[in-house]
Amino acid sequence: MEKQDFKNQLKKTAHLARLYLTPEEEELFSRQLQSILDYFNKLQELDTTNVESMAHVLPLSNVWREDEVRKSISKEEIFMNAPEVEEDGFKIPRILKRE
Repeated sequence: MEKQDFKNQLKKTAHLARLYLTPEEEELFSRQLQSILDYFNKLQELDTTNVESMAHVLPLSNVWREDEVRKSISKEEIFMNAPEVEEDGFKIPRILKRE
């Protein structure tokens, strides 16, 4: 892709994203975009036929802790700072109208 094509693509993308770029920013970002795409083209040259697909470059696994029974706080402590309580629950102002 030629330099002018990158500038036009950048202007179009900026317009769609509602970004207003100065001419200096357009020049800078089009050079950066060119550099990024050149790097991706270089990566395309690599032979990956024997490379296994992966979602992450590092081997990840979940670390689970054992469940432990612990003392919970009482209802009184839960509702201590509530402005209003109704039937063992927090009472909040209605936000939807009843029909």
